Amino acid sequence: MCLSIPSQVVEIHEDNTVTVDTMGMKRRVSCHLLMDPLVLGEYVLVHIGFVMSKIDDKDAQESLEMYQFIMDESGPLPI
Repeated sequence: MCLSIPSQVVEIHEDNTVTVDTMGMKRRVSCHLLMDPLVLGEYVLVHIGFVMSKIDDKDAQESLEMYQFIMDESGPLPI
């Protein structure tokens, strides 16, 4: 199963990649599968290192709140 957590675009690079922030974790991902240009601050869904789609700000915030609730309720993750 794959969960796609909304990620916010925090940096745009010239090589068709962006840096996204996913609940505090930043990573660089490819935009090669996305036809529309991205803007700083937009939310996207990422799968295996590729931006798959944009997501509405309201929907992104609701999802992030739910993920945070789940994390808070489940306690620390086992390593």
